[in-house]
Amino acid sequence: MKQKIINTIKMFDTIIIHRHVRPDPDAYGSQGGLAEILKTSFPEKKVFIVGEDESSLLFLNQMDEVPDEMYDEALVIVCDTANQERISDQRFKNGKMLIKIDHHPNEDAYGDILWVDLNASSTSEMIYELYLAGKEQGFYVSKEAARLIFAGIVGDTGRFLFQSTNPKTFTYAGELIQFGFSFPKLYEELYKTKENVARLSGYVYQNYKVSEHGVASVIITKDILQKYDVSPTDASQLVSILGNVENIRAWVFFVEEEEQIRVRLRSKGPIINGVARRYNGGGHPLASGATIYSWEEVEDVLSDLREVSKEE
Repeated sequence: MKQKIINTIKMFDTIIIHRHVRPDPDAYGSQGGLAEILKTSFPEKKVFIVGEDESSLLFLNQMDEVPDEMYDEALVIVCDTANQERISDQRFKNGKMLIKIDHHPNEDAYGDILWVDLNASSTSEMIYELYLAGKEQGFYVSKEAARLIFAGIVGDTGRFLFQSTNPKTFTYAGELIQFGFSFPKLYEELYKTKENVARLSGYVYQNYKVSEHGVASVIITKDILQKYDVSPTDASQLVSILGNVENIRAWVFFVEEEEQIRVRLRSKGPIINGVARRYNGGGHPLASGATIYSWEEVEDVLSDLREVSKEE
């Protein structure tokens, strides 16, 4: 499959790379890392990255403005996005050919070419493997590409703490830092916390609730967001902080937005992506996201989460 993707990339003069909405470091890292590899390897090609900018990740990359007509003869590559509804910028359908590169369960098998690897720690790890496969065919990694790919791997492995981390993850990370970017500076940018978000984390620790079977929950309303002057995205990024709390096996953040409630699910063992799928979402077995549209649905989500936690 990697060779098929390499051959297809070589066929096109224009390549437009997408990723998912509400991007995380792996979305930015895989999208931007692939773009930098292609720009370095094929300077004659036009390579663009598109989607909404995420203010907290602008230190990684900034998106391009691409006119509609650019898609007519373009190869479109979508990174790190399981289903079409979550692709940022729905013009991805307008290209001449579509490739999906992802490490989430392949429930929406979109695209003309699909490379899905559930064993990969991150889509950024897959992009580095694509480079390795094309190394003898003109593919090059620049310092900037290495920085972006490393950021994506670090982000999706939780600094190499998550179960998705595997021996080759460490091997690739070791190879990437040899390209000379400052990984201490990158870590500083990835994990720095605004003062208001730090104060919100105190609220989370003081107000989370634990029900039977080790299921914890946090509700963050618009009023709480306003009180601490944080965005829904900032609040959602705190979801991992309950992972070190004793006796919690699975947990969920409910973060109120303008017209919906963002649901962030995490687990230390129970498989939770099935729960996410029931509520307009999906993701990994131990890290998923979903969306509900009323507070009445909160208890339904918690009931389903308790059920899978009980079965584990």
